[in-house]
Amino acid sequence: MKEKIDSLRAEAARLAEACADRESLEALRVRFLGRKGEVTAILRGLRDIPPEERPAAGQAVNRLKDELSAVLDARGLEIRRLEERGAFLRETVDVTAPGVPVRRGARHPVSIVTERIAEIFTGLGFVIEEGPEVETDRYNFGALNFPPDHPARDMQATLYVGEDLLLRTHTSPVQIRVMERRKPPLRCIMPGRVYRCDSDISHSPMFHQVEGLAVGEGVSFGDLKGALGFFVRRMFGHGTGIRFRPSFFPFTEPSAEIDISCVICGGKGCRVCKGTGWIEILGAGMVHPAVFEAVGYDPERFTGYAFGMGVERIAMLRYGIDDIRLFFENDARFLGQFI
Repeated sequence: MKEKIDSLRAEAARLAEACADRESLEALRVRFLGRKGEVTAILRGLRDIPPEERPAAGQAVNRLKDELSAVLDARGLEIRRLEERGAFLRETVDVTAPGVPVRRGARHPVSIVTERIAEIFTGLGFVIEEGPEVETDRYNFGALNFPPDHPARDMQATLYVGEDLLLRTHTSPVQIRVMERRKPPLRCIMPGRVYRCDSDISHSPMFHQVEGLAVGEGVSFGDLKGALGFFVRRMFGHGTGIRFRPSFFPFTEPSAEIDISCVICGGKGCRVCKGTGWIEILGAGMVHPAVFEAVGYDPERFTGYAFGMGVERIAMLRYGIDDIRLFFENDARFLGQFI
């Protein structure tokens, strides 16, 4: 019996020292100390030895059991320490190692300019309104006083998605939705994406607009000039000149194209402004009475003005960009220049 106990003690110590992880150590514990383990088997075998030897043998087996538990526990503690040290070494940051460069993102110039436009007009008391990009013919054309045979309705200019559904060609439909929902006085701007069948260095099938609307009693063309003059000075600088040229839009009367002195040459004349010293930036005018009638406003009581601008065009002038397609090519070298 003594030889068997000594042999088992030595074998358990040797195997415990060889265990490299908790799983193998637990398997060893089950092998020696489990319900069907080798120590348990020795205890069951005590009934086969003479009665006078059983007390001493039993004490020896119990000591063996305690010793093996102590050996396995000690090895388990060593394994946990090794695991903790390995985790520490893996997770430790080497402060002497070269840093890993982190590429900073940048906001898109169209987003920057849209936010700047909104900031300027909200400072004047305008609120921001939004509407759907898929519109009906009524909101996109009919209620805005476009006649049935207007060229803008043609498939060459408008992207239709159904018999009476289309991708909005401007954000003016939001004006109609706002006036149907609210009563004067009101002042709002409508930023958003618009779509047209057009693509070259200065046009894109999808681009961004910001339109504005102010309606109330006694709103005049002078109010329009004041608001747009303030916008131009805040966007392009106090020394920027501004002029209004007569134009035509179905939904405004009178209508005007607004030019600013060329931000490239300072009004002296260059390739960008085609030698004129002026660059067109937006269209505007007094809301046509037919538009007020379409939304249930009394045109004899209320007047208003509206304006609309392409965000990409403002961004191109603000940053000196000569090709609108650069905004949509996702070139990180280009986009990372703007703040």
